[in-house]
This record gives sequence, C-alpha cells and structure tokens, in this order.
Amino acid sequence: MRDFSRLLCLAVPLLALSLLLAAPTPGRAQDGLALQTATAEEGFALAVELARRSVTTTQPDRDVLFELREAYARDPALLIQASSVIADYFAIVAAANDHWRGD
Repeated sequence: MRDFSRLLCLAVPLLALSLLLAAPTPGRAQDGLALQTATAEEGFALAVELARRSVTTTQPDRDVLFELREAYARDPALLIQASSVIADYFAIVAAANDHWRGD
C-alpha cells in the first residue's frame, strides 16, 4: 500500500502538469490557471491550489473526502507527505518561472 501511495504522490503532480500544458492557450488552463506567476509567493499559492485540485480530482466525492480528512489530519507522516506534494508542484512552478530571476 505504501508503494501505491508513493506512486500516486508522484503521478498526481505530473498528471496535473500535463493537463495544464495541454490546455488550448499555451501555458494556461481553461479555468485560468497558468504556470507563470509574478512572484515566488504567487507561485507557492499556485502550488497549493494545484495540490488541492489534485485531491478533489482523484476523490470527487466530497463526503468521502471529508471523512478521510479526519484520518490524515492527525497523522504526521501523511501531513508531511502532503507537504511533499506541494513542494513538488512548487518546484515545477519555480522552474516554469526561471526561479523568479531578479528576486
């Protein structure tokens, strides 16, 4: 089960990135998300948003989603794993923005 969780943590960011890059306007998703941001702070906010959307995409049933929240909210290992997913997204966004040259 742990191997599946690790695989999922790697696959979800890549899936979201591929969806963003496959959008009709280069670099921009249909819903207005873009990998380009003005600042690192905006980039981090985008990384958090991508992680949240990944969760709701993989578990669209909100009732189940909220039932599961109780379990992971109290498990430090799962919280660290969630932070790792955000860090992966942030690395993708930072690279897309050339690490905010000049910051």
